[in-house]
Amino acid sequence: MSKITLPPVAKIVPKNLEKHGDVRVDNYYWLNQREDKEVIDYLTAENKYYEEMTAHTKGFRTSLFEEMKSRIKEDDSSVPYLYNGYWYISRFEKGQDYPIHSRKKGALTAAEEVMFNCNEMAKGHSYFQLSGLSVSPNNTFATFGIDKVSRRIYTIQIKNLVTGEILADKIENTTGGSVWANDNQTIFYTTKDPITLRSDKVFRHKIGTDAKEDVLVFEEKDDTYSVFLYKEKSRKYIVIGSQSTMTSEYRFLNADTPEADFKLFQKRTRGLEYSISHFGDSFYVLTNKDKATNFKLMKTSEAATEKENWKDVIAHRSTVLLEDIEIFKDYLVVEERDNGLTKLRIMPWSGTGEYYLPFESETYSAYTTTNVDFDTDVLRYGYQSLTTPSSVIDFNMKDKTKVVLKEQEVLGGKFDKKNYEEKRIWATAKDGTKVPISLIYKKGIKLDGKNPLLQYAYGSYGYSMDCTFSTTRLSLLDRGFIYAIAHIRGGEDLGRPWYENGKLLTKMNTFTDFIDCSKYLIENKYTSPKHLYAEGGSAGGLLMGAVINMAPELYNGVIAAVPFVDVVTTMLDDSIPLTTGEYDEWGNPNEKEYYDYMKSYSPYDNVAKIAYPNMLVTTGLHDSQVQYWEPAKWVAKLRAMKTDKNLLFLDTNMDTGHGGASGRFEALKEVAKEFAFLLDLEGIKK
Repeated sequence: MSKITLPPVAKIVPKNLEKHGDVRVDNYYWLNQREDKEVIDYLTAENKYYEEMTAHTKGFRTSLFEEMKSRIKEDDSSVPYLYNGYWYISRFEKGQDYPIHSRKKGALTAAEEVMFNCNEMAKGHSYFQLSGLSVSPNNTFATFGIDKVSRRIYTIQIKNLVTGEILADKIENTTGGSVWANDNQTIFYTTKDPITLRSDKVFRHKIGTDAKEDVLVFEEKDDTYSVFLYKEKSRKYIVIGSQSTMTSEYRFLNADTPEADFKLFQKRTRGLEYSISHFGDSFYVLTNKDKATNFKLMKTSEAATEKENWKDVIAHRSTVLLEDIEIFKDYLVVEERDNGLTKLRIMPWSGTGEYYLPFESETYSAYTTTNVDFDTDVLRYGYQSLTTPSSVIDFNMKDKTKVVLKEQEVLGGKFDKKNYEEKRIWATAKDGTKVPISLIYKKGIKLDGKNPLLQYAYGSYGYSMDCTFSTTRLSLLDRGFIYAIAHIRGGEDLGRPWYENGKLLTKMNTFTDFIDCSKYLIENKYTSPKHLYAEGGSAGGLLMGAVINMAPELYNGVIAAVPFVDVVTTMLDDSIPLTTGEYDEWGNPNEKEYYDYMKSYSPYDNVAKIAYPNMLVTTGLHDSQVQYWEPAKWVAKLRAMKTDKNLLFLDTNMDTGHGGASGRFEALKEVAKEFAFLLDLEGIKK
């Protein structure tokens, strides 16, 4: 162990925060001044403390990084897909951090046309992200967005793919994506509010004109909604969507007439959620209309899109969540979630012979991927499980044959999925609810309570934690770790009610579910408090903060990545990115009932004079989703109040935001830090 170094002590500057007659004293509110030298000095001191205290693991971190990197096929490429006469491919070259996006005309044997080499474009930048690549209908131009800060604010530019010229057009402060009208001259794009970063406006831009002359075609004035934009698979319509947590609204425009007005599909009605897909002369509507909690599929004509004209295609089922659809000329493919598992249902339009794709595991993930054409019998989908590397498969829906186009390669020669066990078990929550847990570990492990176990969860926004394969995770599994995903309420793993029972005034279920899963794993000898570790990021970081306030004795170590921990203060500040759009998720603390409930679980507000587990907290200075000062304040308060001598580290990436490092290998270095933290606590040195 390195010599004892004293941790940084953040100065105390009490600030009274009053609401509903309740006064909260925030001693570290001053840390929210990103440009203040004293703030930067404090974050730098925390980074230095972390590096000094973990200096003995530096070599181990390097070897973990090299080990994880060695499993990755460095000169890898995506499965090509054909669109509008061109095959599109993204590939990596050996030693390079960023992808090369290319295309081939007509056949895969044709000459490669490199559209964007992100390695060249990223030179000189500590962070680089290309997003929203969109090619014009005549295949001549491509729009693309660039973010060099990691605030998810993109500058859109246009490239002539024939000449290689980057046009003078430059559109700032956008979401990165754009949609082409069919005239090959007009694009539509969304911009962000510069303060809140909410996407709120849609503009129309003509190639060769100044962005200052762009026409505002839609503005979302309700600050609980955000705006997005896409082109229908039929290529006939451009669609504007306005979305809040509980309500949606769409507008559509014929892509042949870009200067016409968008037509309202169905006006927003509080609690009515819907999404639209165009095919033939109809729109298919995925919706919760008529109290369809788990959603149903309806249909209406192009001419009469209001909800009173919608007709049922697939009725609502109380136990099956209808997640998505994919439309083909002869088939409708439906993504369903039943008992926590995704199913792909093939439904011929003829009305006879429907069936489900067969999946045998209980710890898998299946999903449709790039299906850009209607007129085909082939469905492209992805499949992976905790033990099975990610595969891309072409499935012929007519003769039921399949071709595995690509299975993720795990290099190094040591991986064999037969060496690992995957299974699903069910814990019982305090209210009697059964909560699924997905597990993977090396075969032959003795369940005697002595195994290190990393328990992961998210549990918010209705985001389901599907079981995916990870080459990096092998570095833990091969050293004796069990890995567990707790499918807690707040996600949508067991249908929409699973989400509804883990948000707003039932949010506490998310935290108690996680704790009850931990207790179950301990009681059944998978692990013990001495060897149990927990990890979550963003809203999953909130989960970590709540759990260690409620049951710190269950865990030896916790990793909280970019954690959302100062819930009340953030939700009261409508100038912070994303806040107003979150009221339907967490509640509006301007109302006392929600204020009191939030305060009862907010990690920052509930830090106490108790013993906490060993902790690694990570953040990014430019994070646009969870501001860096939340974890910084939380760590400062924990340092001042905790009664233990366990490790507490704050690691701030001074160059990045919410998603961490942009390069594929730089991101691995961050994973290596986390793994080294866990393995060091277990006394595993190599």
